[in-house]
Amino acid sequence: GTHGSRARGLLGRDGISGAMVLAPCRGVHTIGMRFAIDVAFLDSEGMVLKITHMRRNRIGLLVWKARSVIEAEAGAFERWGLKVGQQVELRE
Repeated sequence: GTHGSRARGLLGRDGISGAMVLAPCRGVHTIGMRFAIDVAFLDSEGMVLKITHMRRNRIGLLVWKARSVIEAEAGAFERWGLKVGQQVELRE
């Protein structure tokens, strides 16, 4: 999306179905969000480097090796079986 839509990301939404991919990206925050999220950091090959759960109004640590980030509503990754070390194929 455009820089404006990307900068907004999930802000102002009450929830999300599916996931949002941010790329390039090494870190995220949840300032102003209305709900907690799961965050997965992927390297350039789409390998999951780290998964974290972020409550609202937090600033996450940067993951320097990350090239993209997947954000989803809290609990989604567990339902999907997403785990560190898995390869994720991102489709448009």
